[in-house]
Amino acid sequence: MSAILEGTPDKKLALVTGRAYPEQAEETAKYLGTHVLETTSYDFANGEMYVRYTEPVRGADVFVMQAHTMPINKWIMEQLIMVDALKRASARSITVVAPFLGYSRQDKKHQGREPITARLIFDLFQAAGADRIMTVDLHAAQEQGFFDGPVDHLTAMPVLIDYVRNNMPLENTTIVSPDAGRIKVSEQWAAKLGGLPLAFIHKTRDTTRPNHAVAHGIIGEVKGRECVVVDDIIDTAGTICEAVRTLREAGAKSVTLVATHGLLSGPAVERLRDCGAREIVLTDTVPVPEEKRLPNMTVLSAAPLLAAGIRSVFESGSVSTLLNGLPEDMRPRSIYA
Repeated sequence: MSAILEGTPDKKLALVTGRAYPEQAEETAKYLGTHVLETTSYDFANGEMYVRYTEPVRGADVFVMQAHTMPINKWIMEQLIMVDALKRASARSITVVAPFLGYSRQDKKHQGREPITARLIFDLFQAAGADRIMTVDLHAAQEQGFFDGPVDHLTAMPVLIDYVRNNMPLENTTIVSPDAGRIKVSEQWAAKLGGLPLAFIHKTRDTTRPNHAVAHGIIGEVKGRECVVVDDIIDTAGTICEAVRTLREAGAKSVTLVATHGLLSGPAVERLRDCGAREIVLTDTVPVPEEKRLPNMTVLSAAPLLAAGIRSVFESGSVSTLLNGLPEDMRPRSIYA
């Protein structure tokens, strides 16, 4: 069976993946009714990488999937090499699929002489030959303007909201934004869950210290309520655990943490274990290994969302319709990753 999926008229889809998280690509391929095109990849003795595709990709619409996980610089570089190889192999179009886009938090200058590394990443993929970028829940939506081509900005909201709706009593629930910058997303959550009350935590961030923020208070009613904190990234978990502490001190009955990207770097697992959250809900935009999973942690598969996005692009359909939920045939067969 060929890994090239025939389309109409005269269109061919190919899904390829790097070595960071091949299981995600394989699961995505199942939803698309194909399998991942085999790739020869290895490291040379000095750390340089080699990539070659085992089937012709001439004239194919190729989707290059890679998880930007640790070691993040290596996997971004491998994806750039894969794009270059496809360009030289005469692929019809090349779409970079990065469920979590590395460096997306470095989207502006806070101080003089700083880089805007998110722009650099987009520039690198464009220089390598990418025609479009597909990613999930960018740190700042305006980063789409860093790329001179289409950016398919998917959101994990349908996957996460379905889980919360089916696993929490919502009659006593408040949606909580962890900071002012996430209020718009939290408003969407509250509306989609039936007009739930909204609160947000006022906090300040020290731009000279990475992964550090201080909560100062809560705007909104949380006392005696089940609170759902909605964020895009949990990295070292310092700020999100501070949010749990602040909510518990304000009298919240319970706190559930929901985030798209579970990076879980450094002391994150220990902090989450001890923070007192009722549940931590993540998606597998980056792999969450078993040793980092807690008894109260749920990891949902992003594969159906990615497959729906890829199919929409391949068939020239609307990606924005995925905001309202996944197509029926892309509903997860198993929601867990």
